[in-house]
Amino acid sequence: MTTPVRGLPRIILALMMASWGGSLPADDETLDQDCVMRLALAGDASMTLAQLRDQCAVEPDRSAQASEHVKRNEDPAEAGSPLEQRLAAERKAASSPFSILAHRPNYFLVGAYNTKGWDPSLFQDQSGNPDLQFDDIESQFQISLKAPLATGLFGNRMDIFGAYTNRSFWQMYNSEQSEPFRETNHEPELWAQFGNDWSFWGLTNSINTVGWVHQSNGRSGELSRSWNRLYATFLFERGRWAFALKPWVWMVKDKEESDNPDIDDYLGHGEFRAVFSRNGHVFSTMLRNQLESGFDRGAVELSWSFPIFNYPYLKGYMQYFHGYGESLIDYDRKVNRLGIGISVTDWVD
Repeated sequence: MTTPVRGLPRIILALMMASWGGSLPADDETLDQDCVMRLALAGDASMTLAQLRDQCAVEPDRSAQASEHVKRNEDPAEAGSPLEQRLAAERKAASSPFSILAHRPNYFLVGAYNTKGWDPSLFQDQSGNPDLQFDDIESQFQISLKAPLATGLFGNRMDIFGAYTNRSFWQMYNSEQSEPFRETNHEPELWAQFGNDWSFWGLTNSINTVGWVHQSNGRSGELSRSWNRLYATFLFERGRWAFALKPWVWMVKDKEESDNPDIDDYLGHGEFRAVFSRNGHVFSTMLRNQLESGFDRGAVELSWSFPIFNYPYLKGYMQYFHGYGESLIDYDRKVNRLGIGISVTDWVD
């Protein structure tokens, strides 16, 4: 015998759902909770409990997909792709009020050799020392950290992050010049991050961001370089691959008053990055081009991080760069550089 959902039973059902915070118990994933509440309060008085369950039943595949999605977002060990694992680990770490996360790769190149050599002319003029010279081999390192400023905004759809990246070019072996730092680039940034699951052509658009970034070398006079940009990032994944498209707009009122009035002629208006990960090896490719130059000015960066005797905290690291814009001081000079060293973190594990 079936029981009609009418009168007092209907009110009791509504009150029970209200006492559960407007939802059914966590272990009942087979019913659409909004549907149950709506029919309990305003449905047909002659409806039986069996009919209510049939009408509000959730498709099994939808329930399973939702459960899997929650699991992958909460537990890094259960996440699928390398990108999902990183995002899940960041969400878990962000729950701590003292969390500071890796942003871009953190690495130290023990040796970085530029076959074209480093141009000392600007430094000679600024220092008044015509004999100042730079070694073709130097050390380079990058420290890049971020922290969550606000999470779970607008129904858990948006997070806000702040970050700082330091990249330094150190004439570590130039004892004749007291091992100076040839260049240091500072890059604070702020962005809003939006989760997404839009899929097409086998790709999943996982994350989109909108942000602001300032980049400067902290110098004055003829050596000063800086610019501000608004950017967006569109992050896609497919299996062990991750892809990022990052267009930007230079925020400048008058280029001629800038320290670097033609910087966009060399760094262009965006970049593309592809990352592949397998068995602890991470391969990354960055492509950047200034289309107005007829593909004459641009850059390519190739990197590889690899395990060292299964040591969990450091990896070996190799990086190759060819083109313009490796650093702000060299933005209009072509560099052809190969470096080797160690990395602490990469784009993914």
